[in-house]
Amino acid sequence: MHTTHLAAAFALAAALAVSSALANPPVAAFGTIPAMREPKIAPDGKHFAAIQSLGGKPALVIYEVDPAKDAKPVVVPSTDATVDNFEWASAERLVVRLKMSMKAVQDNRMRTWYRSMSIKADGSGLVMLLNDNPMFQYNIYTAYLAAKNLTDPSTIFIPIVVRNFVAKDRNQYQVPEERLRQDLFKVNLDTGHGSTFATGIWTTQDWIMDGYGKLVARIDQTQQPLEQQLMVYNGERASLSGTFDASGDSGVDAAGLTEDARSLAVLRHDGRHTSALMRRDLATGNESEVLFADPDYDVMAPLKDEWSGRVIGAVTVDDRPRYNYFDEARQSLQAGLEQAFPGLNVRAVSMDAAKEKVIVSVEGPRHPPEFYFLNRTTHAATQILSGYPGLSEADLGEMKPYSYAARDGLGIHAYLTLPPGQAGKNLPVVVLPHGGPDGRDAIGFSWWAQFLANRGYAVFQPNYRGSRGYGRAFTEAGFHQWGLKMQDDITDGVKKLVADGIADPKRICIVGTDYGGYAALAGAAFTPDLYACAASVAGISDLNEFVYAQRSDHGQYSHTLSFWVSRIGSDYDDGKLLDATSPDKHADAIKIPVLLMHGEGDAAVRINQSERMNDALTAAHKNVTFIRFPGEDHALNFSETRIRMLTELETFLKKSIGN
Repeated sequence: MHTTHLAAAFALAAALAVSSALANPPVAAFGTIPAMREPKIAPDGKHFAAIQSLGGKPALVIYEVDPAKDAKPVVVPSTDATVDNFEWASAERLVVRLKMSMKAVQDNRMRTWYRSMSIKADGSGLVMLLNDNPMFQYNIYTAYLAAKNLTDPSTIFIPIVVRNFVAKDRNQYQVPEERLRQDLFKVNLDTGHGSTFATGIWTTQDWIMDGYGKLVARIDQTQQPLEQQLMVYNGERASLSGTFDASGDSGVDAAGLTEDARSLAVLRHDGRHTSALMRRDLATGNESEVLFADPDYDVMAPLKDEWSGRVIGAVTVDDRPRYNYFDEARQSLQAGLEQAFPGLNVRAVSMDAAKEKVIVSVEGPRHPPEFYFLNRTTHAATQILSGYPGLSEADLGEMKPYSYAARDGLGIHAYLTLPPGQAGKNLPVVVLPHGGPDGRDAIGFSWWAQFLANRGYAVFQPNYRGSRGYGRAFTEAGFHQWGLKMQDDITDGVKKLVADGIADPKRICIVGTDYGGYAALAGAAFTPDLYACAASVAGISDLNEFVYAQRSDHGQYSHTLSFWVSRIGSDYDDGKLLDATSPDKHADAIKIPVLLMHGEGDAAVRINQSERMNDALTAAHKNVTFIRFPGEDHALNFSETRIRMLTELETFLKKSIGN
């Protein structure tokens, strides 16, 4: 491997990134989208690609691993649609998924639409997939790569929602009823043309393949009762293998085929303290063998082989992510990487098919994500690029666990990041609850938290009850507790910070996005004397409206609605509770300045949530600032948005609590 040539190929990435670290980094050093993320190597090891920042927008950049001296990388920029993610389908071609936020014609609600395209590694041969049917060019629910085909790398499989007309009853004169149905399409990567490979029914939710073009199973979901049906294929025929409760998140998450192709790996929690990865035999339906389980922490996700899609391990999180591989050789590689980068989060994020060439990710609170190219044959390692090259260790704060007991005795794990060089006494504090609410925080790099720490604020991140990862009982302790015990957990942590002398009680602000934005607004409304300010980015303010939107979007008997009803409550049955815990219904109780920011293209938490809060605060004559981000969705995809968000937040915090 010619490392000098490889380094030269990274010149474009370096030029697009923020300039060298400064003693006091500008907002752009934190807010510019990562200079590199999601690097993936081709199966033959001759190219790799990554999503990088180009003009502040995500772009796909393709590199040769061993380039000629004057070789330049191939750049595929975002246009009207945003580059969302990509996969290598073969050594010659990549599949790139694009997204766009648009209002649906039939109901005028903002939705995220997707479509995919294929491109050769040299930048030629770009085709839009499913271009032979205009209806499939953008799809709301599905446009992702369900499976590669190692037997025929020129094809992939994509699930697509199609229109299906069915008779309402046996009256042949009655006009048929239109329903949506999910089918599995086989798509040619060279032409973009697709054809139906397998026909689902109107309740089909997912497909499972073996990575070699064979359909293994599909998952259907009935409505009354809300159940998952696991349909296993024998040839072209599918038969019922099992039925599972699908209410809330009680069902089976079929993660994929096991390496021996005889079983499915399924993620289950019923009857266990923590979620476990189980083996379900395809022939017998037996599900007694545990593939992986941890007595204290949930399996957060399966680890999959990036070429076959088969399950090869499991991820758990204590204070850090833990990567547990079933294969001894892969686990040995993981152990070696951890030994080479002690105290950091490290793993092989991509391998070629021969498992000789590897891209390694390394990150930690004071170590922004950084990528290395490792040749396991020559043992040569080349640093590729940092995701945030404008930051140095000296710019970033130390992050440590900070555990405490809630008022009812429940143990809460939290994290505290101190400003660089600060001793941690009598500091202005930003409380930063995570979103989800089924997410969780862990020790690692956060561009948002580290920006706040760099500006002189201690950052407190509690994993309140309802957070995922700590076992089923801890998750269920948060059911129907929005604004109640979940909020108490945050409040109790803030009070401990004050009691420990870390927080200046007059200089505490609560800030968050998604559920964290809700928690910020709830903190302002329900504990009006605890905080000096509150800022919500894409936060929820009206719980009845939010649950109604899920019902309207996904249907009365959908798994999605059932999940949100389990977490929040029903807009039908629990309307009074939801109003009692909706911040926009209690704007008159708020005493502090409130900052609202929201992307106009957000389809996950629509902007009407911030509009309702702004209207309520304005009507109550409160101090509120509302900032809209045109063209932006829930993910904050663009540097311009992130930089403005951080700039507005920094100004707001300085004015409200100083620094």
